[in-house]
Amino acid sequence: MASAALELMGFFLGLLGMLGTLVATVLPYWQISAHIGSNIVTAVANMRGLWMECVYQSTGAFQCETYNSMLALPSDLQASRALMVISLVLSVLAVAVAVPGMQCTICMDGTGAVKSRVAGAGGGLFLAAGFLALIPVAWTTHEVVETFYQPALPASMKFEIGECLYVGLASALISMLGGGLLCVSCCDEQDGGRGRRHGGGYPYPIGGGMAGTGLRTTSQTYRNPTLQAGSRGQTMLRSTSGSSQLSTHGVQGAKKPTAAGYDITGYV
Repeated sequence: MASAALELMGFFLGLLGMLGTLVATVLPYWQISAHIGSNIVTAVANMRGLWMECVYQSTGAFQCETYNSMLALPSDLQASRALMVISLVLSVLAVAVAVPGMQCTICMDGTGAVKSRVAGAGGGLFLAAGFLALIPVAWTTHEVVETFYQPALPASMKFEIGECLYVGLASALISMLGGGLLCVSCCDEQDGGRGRRHGGGYPYPIGGGMAGTGLRTTSQTYRNPTLQAGSRGQTMLRSTSGSSQLSTHGVQGAKKPTAAGYDITGYV
C-alpha cells in the first residue's frame, strides 16, 4: 500500500513538472527589461524567450517577433532550446513508461517484478528530464545576474530574471522529486515481494528422515484446546440425589471423548 501511494505521488509530481517545463519553454518571460537608472520609464517592457522577443506597452498592445534564423542565434540559446525540447520528450516517454508499471493499472499483470521495474524506469526518465531542464534554467539565470551587475553596460540593455526561469526551476525540481519517488517505490515493492516469497511457510518441528530418500519427514498432531476443555468439563458431573455412590458411578461411567485433532505431515 505504501509503495502504491509513493507511485501515485511520484507520477503526479512528474506530470506536474512536465506541464511546468512546457509552460517555461513556450512563454517568452525568460528575461525582462530592467527599469533602473535612466531607464525608469515603464511604458514599454521588453521580454525575451527561447523562441521569440516581445514588447509590451502600457496601452495594452502586446507584440511578439520570432527569431528569424536559428543558426544566427547565440550558441547558449540554441543549447537551451535543445535541452528543453529533449526534457519534454523524456517526460512524455516517462509518462508512457510509468503508467503500465504502476500498481493501480491492470497492464502487465502477472509479470512479477517486471512491472515494478517498468515503473522504476519511468522514474529514471523523469529524473533525467528534470536534470536536463535544470541546466538551461540555471545557466540563463547566471547570465542574467552576471550581465546585470556589469557597470560598463548601459541600463537600457540590462535584464532581470523573468517568471519563466522561476517556473522552469520549480518544474525541474518537481520532476526530479517525482522520478525519485517512483524509483524508491519500485525498490520498496521489490523488497516487499522478496520478503513475502521467502517469509512464508509454517515452522514444522524437525523429525526423522525417510529411508532410501533424501527427504526428512516431520509429523505432529495439533489438538483443539476448546474441545479439550469441553471434554474435561464433561467428567465433572454432579449428582442431584446426594448419593456419593451414584456420583462415583456417574464420574466413572462418563466417557471422556477423544479430543479432535489433525495430523500435519511435512516433507523437508
